[in-house]
Amino acid sequence: MSRIKDLPVNFFKCGVTGWCLEVMFTSVESVLAHDWRLIGRTSLLMFPIYGMGALLSPIGTAVDCWIGELPLRPADRFVRHGMLDMVLIFTAEYLTGMWLRARGMCPWDYSGRQASVNGLIRLDFAPLWFMTGLLFEQITKKKEK
Repeated sequence: MSRIKDLPVNFFKCGVTGWCLEVMFTSVESVLAHDWRLIGRTSLLMFPIYGMGALLSPIGTAVDCWIGELPLRPADRFVRHGMLDMVLIFTAEYLTGMWLRARGMCPWDYSGRQASVNGLIRLDFAPLWFMTGLLFEQITKKKEK
């Protein structure tokens, strides 16, 4: 029950963290263009999309329970959750991108980029989504007392 109660706060944490990560990531384009102003950007529409990262930890916990009570080494859990998070993030990015594009509001378009799927996701971002998912799980984890 406390997980559900924590969801609004965790949604906010993931939304803000996602925004910050995106601004930092997009500012790298400035470096590549030798523009040392390091201008990064994002969209207000991205806040709820990143906010959905608050669901990653509860989903990961449910999958752990579903798979079984076998002892799981931390490294195995890291890989399992990272892969699961990456797939869930790709799915959310694709579905929200389709929904936003249908309304003429999608703030990203990867068309013409390598490893792009319908201009909505980039498979070469897999390592970034793997780590972002684990970061979202970490920042939404219940603190030990």
